[in-house]
Amino acid sequence: MKENRIDGISIIMPTYNQGAFIARAIKSAQLQTFSDWELIIVNDGSTDYTDEIVQEFLSDARIRYISYSTNAGLGKAINTGLDAATYSWIAYLPSDDIWFSDHLQTLHNTINSGHHEMAWSGMWHSGTDNTFSHGHANTLFTARDMFQLVQVLHRKTPARWMERDTLVTDDLNRMYWDSIGMAKNGMATLKITCEWVAHPHQRNKLIRENAMGGIHTYKRHYGVTRPLRYHSTVGNLIDEPEMYKQFRDTPKGPQARKGLKILIVGELAYNAERICALEEYGHQLYGVWIPSPEFYNTVGPLPFGNIEDIPLDGMEERIAAIKPDIIYALLNYGAIPLAHHVLLRKTGIPFVWHFKEGPFFARQYGMWKELIELYANADGAIFINEQLKDWYAQFITFESPTFIMDGDLPKKDWFINEPVERLSQKDGEIHTVMPGRPFGIDPNSLKSLADQKIHLHFYGEYFHNVWKDWATTAQEVAPNHIHFHSHCDPAQWAAEFGQYDAGWLHTFDSFNGGELIKCSWNDLNYPARMNTLAAAGLPMIQKRNEGHMVAIQSYMQQLDVGYFYDNMSSLADCFQDQQRCEQVRKNIWDQRHLFSFDHHVKALTDFFHEVIEQYHSTNNTSSNGKAL
Repeated sequence: MKENRIDGISIIMPTYNQGAFIARAIKSAQLQTFSDWELIIVNDGSTDYTDEIVQEFLSDARIRYISYSTNAGLGKAINTGLDAATYSWIAYLPSDDIWFSDHLQTLHNTINSGHHEMAWSGMWHSGTDNTFSHGHANTLFTARDMFQLVQVLHRKTPARWMERDTLVTDDLNRMYWDSIGMAKNGMATLKITCEWVAHPHQRNKLIRENAMGGIHTYKRHYGVTRPLRYHSTVGNLIDEPEMYKQFRDTPKGPQARKGLKILIVGELAYNAERICALEEYGHQLYGVWIPSPEFYNTVGPLPFGNIEDIPLDGMEERIAAIKPDIIYALLNYGAIPLAHHVLLRKTGIPFVWHFKEGPFFARQYGMWKELIELYANADGAIFINEQLKDWYAQFITFESPTFIMDGDLPKKDWFINEPVERLSQKDGEIHTVMPGRPFGIDPNSLKSLADQKIHLHFYGEYFHNVWKDWATTAQEVAPNHIHFHSHCDPAQWAAEFGQYDAGWLHTFDSFNGGELIKCSWNDLNYPARMNTLAAAGLPMIQKRNEGHMVAIQSYMQQLDVGYFYDNMSSLADCFQDQQRCEQVRKNIWDQRHLFSFDHHVKALTDFFHEVIEQYHSTNNTSSNGKAL
């Protein structure tokens, strides 16, 4: 029988840039009624005033302090604390959380009440300061299906926390709890004795895509510059070392005859590795990135290419030293404030504005004025399609050069080279793919598809989580014809999606009646999945909106690369015409290159040169005292 007496508790406090919180956390440890403890503070490369605050507490002999010069991640910080611990029992007090005075004593009593290797308390969470709540959401158990650090006391073991080199995740079960059998070998105190403090910069929120976090947010916050393996509890696995290995160490291409220094301003959204094509054509890239990206906003440091990041602090001095030939500002509404800021600096560098998604978001989030000023004052503008250009032209006169190119086209390297065998050739049934959210599709309508032996394959853990109710209904009505798959990385697009007969775009009913002023974003948008499907040589499925102005419908009709339907029965009819299906497959196969960024690079850089020449010509005319 194991001895359960607690001889003392080693408290591990990992901290990173929590100078405003840490004094409260340390004080809550000092107020414990259980007195036989040591506190090991591990400063994981903080750049704020954390060190100054901690120094004030080091006169307490029970407190020890370890400090790193650079951030190494939560797992490394805790393992450092474990290595330094002198007691046989471990508790955790993250520097932004607090314990109540009886926390350790309550855990101690629970351990000693039986032969337990670990115990956990209840906790307060989601504290608010308003007149409409009682201030806390109480929980005696777990938050988000796992124990939080602040709750737990366990016997010291040889097990170690998963570190950043292995995987970045907010899943503490994967990081450590599962390795010590947390749920099986412990007991709850059934008393709330701590607070898991809620604030926007909690690590779990920085990691989770549905909490305004994501891999780029995480990297930016912790100063991570190297490629990561990353998997949040709500998102898809991102394996940057594997995904981008072919682009990471690729040398720059030979200097182009008219090689440009291109300063990218903003964010790159999806398929960001496309910019490697610019380097392959002999252009030199620099980047100034938005400071607070969402999970779909790709920003530097990038896990590929040779781009030089320029920090926002000292940006103007560095730009002046580099002397870029052109500023290429892009892509979605999150980039508007930074792009507008750079435009107003009047750097003396030609400025191109490339905007995708979208004008309605810009209006919704209070950025309309800045968006209009970007278009009105840019030296060149890029639109994702002609319809969107015409929409803006209703109220903006474009005197500078313009260009048409979608915003997040993939790299040609991901495109299929040889057709793969389709599932329908094996089982005689139609198989369609949904490589993202099931936009506009009523899950109950899948019963009609199933009755006509049409399958739908739904990809991506993130979308499965966000659309959980949709997925549950779909399984109920079409259990044998709805299939769920893990996220598919670009390197697998061809082999994975190529086995299907067609892929779904966005399903919606247009109401514009052919009037440009009535167009919605659905009418004007090119969904990003369009390019994904094209990379796999896959025909596209789109709801028919006859008599309305719909950009994706016009493009599909122009290229003849998809199927239009009015209802699920009419979609089934499309797949009955084998000769027509063969023609559509041939059309997308023969034209799939149009959907790659590489195909447009020469025309894009020719456009940059046109903008540069017109800019300098105009400014030379102005400096000579002639009328513009």
